Amino acid sequence: MNAIPAPHDVRRHILDIAYPLMLRKGFTAVGLAEVLSAAQVPKGSFYHYFGSKEAFGEALLEAYFSDYLQHVDALMAQPGSGAQRAIAYFEDWREAQTGSDPDGRCLVVKLGAEVCDLSEPMRAALERGTGAVIARIARCIERGRGDGSLPAGPEPLALAQALYQNWIGASLLAKVQREREPMDLAMAGTRQLLGLPTQD
Repeated sequence: MNAIPAPHDVRRHILDIAYPLMLRKGFTAVGLAEVLSAAQVPKGSFYHYFGSKEAFGEALLEAYFSDYLQHVDALMAQPGSGAQRAIAYFEDWREAQTGSDPDGRCLVVKLGAEVCDLSEPMRAALERGTGAVIARIARCIERGRGDGSLPAGPEPLALAQALYQNWIGASLLAKVQREREPMDLAMAGTRQLLGLPTQD
Protein backbone atom coordinates (compact mmCIF):
# COMPACT_ATOMS: atom_id res chain seq x y z
CA MET A 1 0.00 0.00 0.00
CA ASN A 2 1.44 3.37 -1.07
CA ALA A 3 1.76 6.06 1.58
CA ILE A 4 -0.09 9.31 0.98
CA PRO A 5 2.48 11.99 0.14
CA ALA A 6 2.85 14.91 2.52
CA PRO A 7 1.08 18.09 1.30
CA HIS A 8 4.36 19.78 0.40
CA ASP A 9 5.40 16.68 -1.57
CA VAL A 10 2.15 16.69 -3.55
CA ARG A 11 2.59 20.36 -4.37
CA ARG A 12 6.15 19.77 -5.52
CA HIS A 13 5.09 16.65 -7.43
CA ILE A 14 2.61 18.71 -9.45
CA LEU A 15 5.30 21.30 -10.23
CA ASP A 16 7.83 18.63 -11.21
CA ILE A 17 5.37 16.96 -13.57
CA ALA A 18 4.38 20.30 -15.11
CA TYR A 19 7.95 21.47 -15.78
CA PRO A 20 8.70 19.28 -18.85
CA LEU A 21 5.19 19.91 -20.19
CA MET A 22 5.77 23.67 -20.02
CA LEU A 23 9.18 23.31 -21.65
CA ARG A 24 7.65 21.45 -24.57
CA LYS A 25 4.39 23.35 -25.08
CA GLY A 26 4.52 26.65 -23.22
CA PHE A 27 2.28 27.99 -20.47
CA THR A 28 -0.94 28.78 -22.30
CA ALA A 29 -0.96 25.56 -24.35
CA VAL A 30 -0.82 23.33 -21.29
CA GLY A 31 -4.19 22.97 -19.61
CA LEU A 32 -4.65 22.12 -15.97
CA ALA A 33 -6.39 18.86 -16.93
CA GLU A 34 -3.25 17.73 -18.74
CA VAL A 35 -1.04 18.55 -15.75
CA LEU A 36 -3.36 16.86 -13.27
CA SER A 37 -3.75 13.78 -15.44
CA ALA A 38 0.01 13.42 -15.80
CA ALA A 39 0.47 13.97 -12.06
CA GLN A 40 -2.45 11.67 -11.22
CA VAL A 41 -3.85 14.30 -8.87
CA PRO A 42 -7.60 15.16 -8.62
CA LYS A 43 -8.67 18.64 -9.68
CA GLY A 44 -9.82 19.55 -6.19
CA SER A 45 -6.33 18.91 -4.87
CA PHE A 46 -4.83 21.35 -7.36
CA TYR A 47 -6.86 24.25 -5.97
CA HIS A 48 -5.81 23.27 -2.47
CA TYR A 49 -2.21 24.04 -3.41
CA PHE A 50 -2.65 26.76 -6.05
CA GLY A 51 -5.41 29.36 -6.10
CA SER A 52 -5.35 29.70 -9.88
CA LYS A 53 -3.36 28.73 -12.95
CA GLU A 54 -1.54 32.07 -12.64
CA ALA A 55 -0.54 31.26 -9.05
CA PHE A 56 0.56 27.85 -10.27
CA GLY A 57 2.70 29.48 -12.97
CA GLU A 58 4.31 31.78 -10.42
CA ALA A 59 5.05 28.80 -8.15
CA LEU A 60 6.49 26.87 -11.10
CA LEU A 61 8.91 29.69 -11.88
CA GLU A 62 9.89 30.08 -8.23
CA ALA A 63 10.60 26.35 -7.95
CA TYR A 64 12.58 26.42 -11.19
CA PHE A 65 14.78 29.29 -10.02
CA SER A 66 15.23 27.76 -6.56
CA ASP A 67 16.58 24.57 -8.13
CA TYR A 68 18.59 26.40 -10.77
CA LEU A 69 20.24 28.73 -8.27
CA GLN A 70 21.30 25.74 -6.17
CA HIS A 71 22.87 24.31 -9.32
CA VAL A 72 24.63 27.61 -10.05
CA ASP A 73 25.91 27.83 -6.47
CA ALA A 74 27.30 24.30 -6.73
CA LEU A 75 29.05 25.11 -10.01
CA MET A 76 30.57 28.28 -8.62
CA ALA A 77 31.75 26.51 -5.46
CA GLN A 78 33.94 24.14 -7.47
CA PRO A 79 37.71 24.41 -7.11
CA GLY A 80 39.40 26.84 -9.44
CA SER A 81 39.87 30.51 -10.13
CA GLY A 82 37.06 32.98 -10.66
CA ALA A 83 37.72 32.85 -14.41
CA GLN A 84 37.54 29.05 -14.44
CA ARG A 85 34.27 29.09 -12.50
CA ALA A 86 32.74 31.68 -14.82
CA ILE A 87 33.66 29.70 -17.92
CA ALA A 88 32.45 26.47 -16.29
CA TYR A 89 29.06 28.11 -15.65
CA PHE A 90 28.66 29.19 -19.26
CA GLU A 91 29.94 25.83 -20.54
CA ASP A 92 27.23 24.19 -18.45
CA TRP A 93 24.64 26.54 -19.96
CA ARG A 94 25.81 25.74 -23.49
CA GLU A 95 25.66 21.99 -22.88
CA ALA A 96 22.21 22.21 -21.26
CA GLN A 97 20.80 24.11 -24.23
CA THR A 98 22.38 21.92 -26.88
CA GLY A 99 22.46 18.54 -25.16
CA SER A 100 20.16 15.60 -25.73
CA ASP A 101 18.04 16.15 -22.59
CA PRO A 102 15.11 18.43 -23.48
CA ASP A 103 14.25 18.81 -19.79
CA GLY A 104 17.55 20.63 -19.28
CA ARG A 105 16.46 23.61 -21.36
CA CYS A 106 16.02 27.12 -19.95
CA LEU A 107 12.50 27.89 -18.74
CA VAL A 108 13.20 31.62 -19.06
CA VAL A 109 13.73 31.23 -22.80
CA LYS A 110 10.56 29.16 -23.15
CA LEU A 111 8.18 31.23 -21.03
CA GLY A 112 9.72 34.70 -20.77
CA ALA A 113 8.10 36.43 -23.72
CA GLU A 114 4.89 34.45 -23.37
CA VAL A 115 3.95 35.12 -19.76
CA CYS A 116 5.28 38.63 -19.11
CA ASP A 117 2.31 40.19 -20.92
CA LEU A 118 -0.15 37.73 -19.36
CA SER A 119 0.69 37.84 -15.68
CA GLU A 120 2.36 40.46 -13.51
CA PRO A 121 3.14 37.93 -10.72
CA MET A 122 4.82 35.62 -13.22
CA ARG A 123 6.74 38.52 -14.76
CA ALA A 124 7.90 39.54 -11.29
CA ALA A 125 8.99 35.95 -10.54
CA LEU A 126 11.04 35.96 -13.73
CA GLU A 127 12.58 39.31 -12.83
CA ARG A 128 13.52 38.13 -9.33
CA GLY A 129 14.94 34.88 -10.61
CA THR A 130 16.98 36.33 -13.44
CA GLY A 131 18.22 39.08 -11.12
CA ALA A 132 19.51 36.45 -8.69
CA VAL A 133 21.34 34.64 -11.50
CA ILE A 134 22.93 37.88 -12.71
CA ALA A 135 24.02 38.74 -9.17
CA ARG A 136 25.82 35.40 -8.89
CA ILE A 137 27.60 35.95 -12.22
CA ALA A 138 28.66 39.40 -10.98
CA ARG A 139 30.08 37.92 -7.76
CA CYS A 140 32.00 35.37 -9.81
CA ILE A 141 33.49 38.18 -11.90
CA GLU A 142 34.46 40.03 -8.71
CA ARG A 143 36.19 36.90 -7.39
CA GLY A 144 38.05 36.50 -10.66
CA ARG A 145 39.31 40.05 -10.51
CA GLY A 146 40.23 39.56 -6.88
CA ASP A 147 42.32 36.46 -7.56
CA GLY A 148 43.87 37.96 -10.70
CA SER A 149 42.35 35.45 -13.15
CA LEU A 150 40.17 38.14 -14.77
CA PRO A 151 41.46 41.57 -15.81
CA ALA A 152 39.89 44.84 -14.74
CA GLY A 153 36.99 45.94 -16.89
CA PRO A 154 33.40 47.15 -16.77
CA GLU A 155 31.51 47.22 -13.47
CA PRO A 156 30.80 43.55 -12.58
CA LEU A 157 27.02 43.83 -12.32
CA ALA A 158 26.74 45.63 -15.67
CA LEU A 159 29.04 43.06 -17.29
CA ALA A 160 27.05 40.20 -15.77
CA GLN A 161 23.85 41.73 -17.13
CA ALA A 162 25.35 41.99 -20.61
CA LEU A 163 26.60 38.40 -20.49
CA TYR A 164 23.25 37.06 -19.31
CA GLN A 165 21.41 38.96 -22.04
CA ASN A 166 23.81 37.56 -24.65
CA TRP A 167 23.22 34.01 -23.47
CA ILE A 168 19.45 34.36 -23.33
CA GLY A 169 19.54 35.69 -26.90
CA ALA A 170 21.87 32.92 -28.03
CA SER A 171 19.63 30.29 -26.41
CA LEU A 172 16.63 31.67 -28.28
CA LEU A 173 18.50 31.71 -31.61
CA ALA A 174 19.77 28.17 -31.04
CA LYS A 175 16.15 27.13 -30.55
CA VAL A 176 15.00 29.00 -33.69
CA GLN A 177 17.84 27.72 -35.86
CA ARG A 178 18.12 24.28 -34.25
CA GLU A 179 21.85 24.78 -34.38
CA ARG A 180 24.65 24.90 -31.81
CA GLU A 181 26.44 27.80 -33.49
CA PRO A 182 24.70 30.64 -31.54
CA MET A 183 25.86 29.04 -28.29
CA ASP A 184 29.42 28.69 -29.57
CA LEU A 185 29.39 32.34 -30.63
CA ALA A 186 28.08 33.29 -27.20
CA MET A 187 30.99 31.48 -25.59
CA ALA A 188 33.51 33.23 -27.82
CA GLY A 189 31.88 36.57 -27.04
CA THR A 190 31.89 35.78 -23.32
CA ARG A 191 35.63 35.12 -23.32
CA GLN A 192 36.14 38.41 -25.14
CA LEU A 193 33.96 40.40 -22.72
CA LEU A 194 35.72 38.82 -19.75
CA GLY A 195 39.11 39.70 -21.22
CA LEU A 196 40.17 36.07 -21.65
CA PRO A 197 42.10 34.67 -24.62
CA THR A 198 39.96 33.12 -27.33
CA GLN A 199 40.23 29.42 -28.00
CA ASP A 200 41.33 27.95 -31.32
